[in-house]
Amino acid sequence: MGLPKKRTNNPKGRPPGPNKITTELRERIKSFLDGNFSTIEKDFKQLDPEKRVALFERYLKFVLPQLSNTDLNLNIEKMSDSELDQIINRLIKTNSDVEKGE
Repeated sequence: MGLPKKRTNNPKGRPPGPNKITTELRERIKSFLDGNFSTIEKDFKQLDPEKRVALFERYLKFVLPQLSNTDLNLNIEKMSDSELDQIINRLIKTNSDVEKGE
């Protein structure tokens, strides 16, 4: 036998919309960061290079969209020589751009 259902004054549940506490907390954190940005930036620059890179990488997830996995199935045997050449050239160009830091 399961637990008895809770009785509530609002049988429809919480109305949709942002969570008031979460919204307030985000605003307070944003205000704190805005007010202390120069100190945070100075402290960041004083970190060892490895710690600086690790912290930078951790912060990236807040500004870059999260990538999803892409499933790519290529049947190379069914591709024309021209299609294969296009893929190879694109890969070479991408690799070259990455090596140049572009």
